[in-house]
Amino acid sequence: MKQKIIIIVCLIFAGGLIYFASNSGQVPASSKNSGDTKVVAVQIVDGKQIIEVTARGGYNPRDIVAKANIPTILRMKTSGTFDCSAAFVIPSLNIQKMLPQTGVTDIEIPSQTSGSNIAGTCGMGMYRLNINFQ
Repeated sequence: MKQKIIIIVCLIFAGGLIYFASNSGQVPASSKNSGDTKVVAVQIVDGKQIIEVTARGGYNPRDIVAKANIPTILRMKTSGTFDCSAAFVIPSLNIQKMLPQTGVTDIEIPSQTSGSNIAGTCGMGMYRLNINFQ
C-alpha cells in the first residue's frame, strides 16, 4: 500500500514537472543535475559523518565518496521540490522517505565497510544517488 502511494505521488510530481517544463519551453537550470563526482565537504560531527545532498530534479551530488567504518547521516535538502526525487528510496537498507517540498531530512546510514556501495533512487527509479565507502 505504501509503495502505491509513493508511486502515485511520484506520478503527480512528474506530471507537474512536465506541465511546467512544457509551459516554459525548457526545464529550469536549477532542476538539472550537475553530476558532481564527489562530496566536497563531508563533516564529522559527534562521531558521525554528515553528507549533504540536494534533491530537486535529481540528486546533487549524484556520486559520493564517503569514509568507511563510521556512522553516516545522509542530509537530504529540498527547496521547492515537486518531482519524484522527493520520494527517496535506498532498497538495500529498506529505507523509504517522502521528503518535504522544502526542508531538511536526515537519514541514518549504519557504518559501512570499505568497498561498500549504497544506491538510492527516486520512487520511480528515474534519478539515482550512489555512495561509495572507502
